[in-house]
Amino acid sequence: MSFTITTCKTSPFKDQKAGTSGLRKNTKVFQQENYVENFIQSFFNALNGDIDKELGESGRVSLMVGGDGRYFGLECVARILKLAAANPRISKVIVAQNGLMSTPAVSCCIRKYQTFAGVILTASHNPGGPNADFGIKFNCSNGGPALQHFTDNIFAISTQIAEYNIVENFECDVSKIGLKKFDIQGREFEVQVIDSVQDYLELMQQIFDFNALREYFKSGVKITVDALNGVVGPYAKRILCQELGMSESEARNCNPLPDFGGFHPDPNLTYAKSLVDLMKKGEHDFGAAFDGDGDRNMILGKDAFFITPCDSVAVLAANLNLIPYFQREGIKGFARSMPTSGALDLVAKEMGMKCFETPTGWKFFGNLMDSNQLSLCGEESFGTGSDHIREKDGLWAVLAWLSILAAKKTSIKEILIAHWKKYGRNFFSRYDYEECDSDSANKMMQHLKDQFEKADFGGKEFSFGDKKYAVKLADDFQYTDPVDHSVTTKQGLRIVFTDGSRVVFRLSGTGSSGATIRLYIDSYENDPSKYELDAQIVLNPLIQIALEISKLKEFTSRTEPTVIT
Repeated sequence: MSFTITTCKTSPFKDQKAGTSGLRKNTKVFQQENYVENFIQSFFNALNGDIDKELGESGRVSLMVGGDGRYFGLECVARILKLAAANPRISKVIVAQNGLMSTPAVSCCIRKYQTFAGVILTASHNPGGPNADFGIKFNCSNGGPALQHFTDNIFAISTQIAEYNIVENFECDVSKIGLKKFDIQGREFEVQVIDSVQDYLELMQQIFDFNALREYFKSGVKITVDALNGVVGPYAKRILCQELGMSESEARNCNPLPDFGGFHPDPNLTYAKSLVDLMKKGEHDFGAAFDGDGDRNMILGKDAFFITPCDSVAVLAANLNLIPYFQREGIKGFARSMPTSGALDLVAKEMGMKCFETPTGWKFFGNLMDSNQLSLCGEESFGTGSDHIREKDGLWAVLAWLSILAAKKTSIKEILIAHWKKYGRNFFSRYDYEECDSDSANKMMQHLKDQFEKADFGGKEFSFGDKKYAVKLADDFQYTDPVDHSVTTKQGLRIVFTDGSRVVFRLSGTGSSGATIRLYIDSYENDPSKYELDAQIVLNPLIQIALEISKLKEFTSRTEPTVIT
């Protein structure tokens, strides 16, 4: 049977500009007639231009497609296949079984199968369902998120699009693994459906010592994980339970659901409260939670001892030599996003390694990895990863922590306290004010910029209680990529005080409605008597000063944050 391509007329949508991690909107927005078709066709038009540059006018490429299983995902996979079949530049689409694949696994498969690009159907840690969020994200051939110049090109095309090409009656059963071939007007087009977990499992087996991990699981240690009904569920069952021996009963909420079972799939102390409450009982030694698409993680020790993501990446950096992959490949360097605390910098300095400070967004780490300058990186937003792929990787971080615990034969809390005794402690917290009125949030940010420009702001002293802080630097962070020398501006308003403490304000680009104001507070302490104090108590003077300078309460009428990390 030969399929026929149809060209359909359409009108542009004006809101298809991707944010930090793709295009995220309410699901109903994506369900509008031609909305997905316009966006995917704009992607294909931009992609075809890149194919011309790299492979010539006759070049044909393959594409990787997967998603986190949220509502509308399978329908979107079907639409993408219909559009891809109509694009003569695409010879093959590799799609995850049932369209279900974690973001780290998609990155793994892009690299393994050497596809030209990838499409990930996810809104990451945002809620899912018919009245919640959906998202489409594009990755490039290195497995990492598409760079801004490419997504800007997609947006420019989307504002002028007048037609899309589609094979309207094309159907392919993505529930069955195997290779399927089709005739599209005399041109061969292939769809290969692959196991969602297998390739990622094989990569993890190359990185970690699975025999040592199996022995650790047998040693009596009690481990539990919570996938919040996101995509990590099948990976946790296959890798942690079947391969390593964790009890199936400890794989909690590991059935991927279109609405995540009502969970907000964001692994933090607020939204993963059921895991926090379980760990507080003191019956488990190690607990971990994952987000909707599997790239974020939260680690808890016995009695719900919380490891901040900033401390997590620093401890991993100090112990990478315990992991076979790094014993084999060597350690090249470290990086963190600007809002992330300076804990990683201290480890890098002690090891004689470079530590890069980048804007928020995993794509900024990719160039450093591809130029062999980076082995480990992290963001305070529960993202940790290495150069094994080009995305942050929640399950990798859990396996890395378990490998360190297996080697050191001690507890999470003991590892952290020993780390602080060696390097000092960066007390860190993040306040999220979600769904603020956008105009009010922008006015607050402008107020901060106006304060920064005042001649007397540099050196100005602020006090709360007996604590005093003098301003050393206040700016809007910008980044010059050391590899391609591209400049990224307006990446967060930061105030650095003379003692090294920092407060940072950012408007998030990952929500689908309103504005999320993020306030980050980072303060270094090298007095061992204070290492085990509550971060909120230690940081309270700095938090109050940040609220005073920003007038956040006055501008937004918000007296409390939605989430405190």
